[in-house]
Amino acid sequence: MALVEVRNLTKIYPLGESPFGGQAQGEVRAVDDVSLTIDSGETLGLVGESGSGKSSLGRLILRLVEPTSGSIHFDGHNLLAAGHSELRRLRRDLQIIFQDPFGSLDPRLRVEDIVAEPLVIHESLGRDIRRQRVSELLHAVGMDESAARRFPHEFSGGQRQRIGIARALALRPKFIVADEPVSALDVSVGAQIVNLLQQLQREFGLTYLFISHSMPIVRYLCTRIAVMQRGRIVETGTAEQMTASPEHPYTRTLLEATPEIAI
Repeated sequence: MALVEVRNLTKIYPLGESPFGGQAQGEVRAVDDVSLTIDSGETLGLVGESGSGKSSLGRLILRLVEPTSGSIHFDGHNLLAAGHSELRRLRRDLQIIFQDPFGSLDPRLRVEDIVAEPLVIHESLGRDIRRQRVSELLHAVGMDESAARRFPHEFSGGQRQRIGIARALALRPKFIVADEPVSALDVSVGAQIVNLLQQLQREFGLTYLFISHSMPIVRYLCTRIAVMQRGRIVETGTAEQMTASPEHPYTRTLLEATPEIAI
């Protein structure tokens, strides 16, 4: 059953003002007439080189960015027609893991407050219950509860990404956009995070859109793969099909350009 359905989604950015005065002509189609579905419980890998529109698509699906045209349905709800109160309710089930595990965490807050922030916004919990939930979330991502009283700068990149994942899990979401969550990490640390995401998917019943530029990673983690080039989806198929017998030349180029990794 489809949890996410995207139809003819487009995001156009007009070019900025000309340095010579006046408005420059033209536009940038960051996402161009994209249609896809993501079934409940699966991981769809969205792969392409930098600037292909992957992150823009992920943010559009979560309505962090407003589309120019198209439709987005999540769990039977029309996200683009949702009002403020309905969208606030739906956001419990729609979360994101960011690429930069340091820039996405407020350096002024302790880990306890970072992970608990969604609970403060969406749930009325006493301090003791909130602390217990934070402890459970940290344990789920492989961190000791003593981390709760420390600040982000006291942790490694991989540990900071685990904190970001714990925050994304706080409201028990159904769907998570993982926006290149391992690209800023060492290969061995990134492999640990990929395995953690796989483990959490089983434990929490998650559905992922996993954004990456690495074919070997999406082949390992994902059920299906969609290849994006210049704002458009050029090929979609199962992970096995896409890596064994790709049809589009751009897909073949991506396979040839990324070396194998050990996970």
